[in-house]
Amino acid sequence: MRRWLSRQAHLIDFTLGALLRRKGRNLMMLAVYTLIIFMLASVTFLGSALRFEAKAALNYAPEVTVQNLIMGRHALSPPDWVKKLSRIRGARNIHGRLWGYFYDQAVGANYTLMVPPPRARDLAVNLGEVIIGHAIADLRKVRQGGYLFLLSPSGKLFKLKVIRILPEDSALLSADLVLISETDYRAFFNLTPEDGYTDIALTVRNSNEIPTVVNKITRILPTARVITREDILRTYENVFSWREGIVLAMLATALVAFAIFAFDKASGLSAEERREIGILKAVGWETSDVIAMKLWEGGLISAFAFIFGAAAAYAHVFLFDASLLAPVLKGWAVLYPDFSLTPVVDRLQLITLAFITIIPFTIATLVPVWKAAITDPDIVMR
Repeated sequence: MRRWLSRQAHLIDFTLGALLRRKGRNLMMLAVYTLIIFMLASVTFLGSALRFEAKAALNYAPEVTVQNLIMGRHALSPPDWVKKLSRIRGARNIHGRLWGYFYDQAVGANYTLMVPPPRARDLAVNLGEVIIGHAIADLRKVRQGGYLFLLSPSGKLFKLKVIRILPEDSALLSADLVLISETDYRAFFNLTPEDGYTDIALTVRNSNEIPTVVNKITRILPTARVITREDILRTYENVFSWREGIVLAMLATALVAFAIFAFDKASGLSAEERREIGILKAVGWETSDVIAMKLWEGGLISAFAFIFGAAAAYAHVFLFDASLLAPVLKGWAVLYPDFSLTPVVDRLQLITLAFITIIPFTIATLVPVWKAAITDPDIVMR
């Protein structure tokens, strides 16, 4: 074993010397290789981080949400639905929610207007008061203690005192959020208590009974659409996977070009390389040694390209907030949520990326090297 390790160490030493003798060609190969891995790894890292952020954000979402459907469209849920759902065994914390979207023509941005849930005492607001997200405060140039003016869809002007601005670290959830009292909300959208709620949220005492509770809800309320937290998570997964696919499709041309470039460079031996192989065979090198040396050469280039590309992608995504890819995978908005991503790397995706980038390039060197290594040294050197 020690002899084998010593042999490989000498082969690596010789391979590094050979790489330095042709440093111009190898540096060009390394640069292109690193750039491709950087782009692929950036998409992979950003997708994994966004999935993690979405999953963390959904921990605060209700386990079950009930919506009323009329002609296949989302409509207000009648107030008596809350009483009907309270009769279901295992369901608890049942409450109607009031939330909706409002387009502010003054700044050309959409807000999410919402009445704080009953249990969120730290977000409680009184009549004439409002809590806003940090992005809205910056956009409207409003500070705590100031006033936010909103023109309702019916043309009525609302003057709301800002009692709190939500912190920047919650921007993923609160960038466009406006929290107001139920009375102000109904007056803003011209709703009465009899109109009901946007939807109804509830939790289940035992999470294993969620499917059973969902079945009971659909029997009691045939026109209702029941959405679980897992359903929302799967939707986010599909959205991020779809956007990742768009980016990868955009990179497909570059990947094909690189594959042709890599195969051409890896599979073709220059006259100098053929002469070098002939000399090595003439001085006593075995065919297996020549092949091992070339495998080390391809493996070292691939490994360094992967390390440099993955490290650059990690810095791009988690240190510089993926400035090149964020608009594509996060989406577009006037009130763009500015938040730092939690460093999360999917090991399986990283291993897969390493496999599809390192192995093919390394193997591509085998055929031409084997042909040169089994040829008579005198013929090769000529």
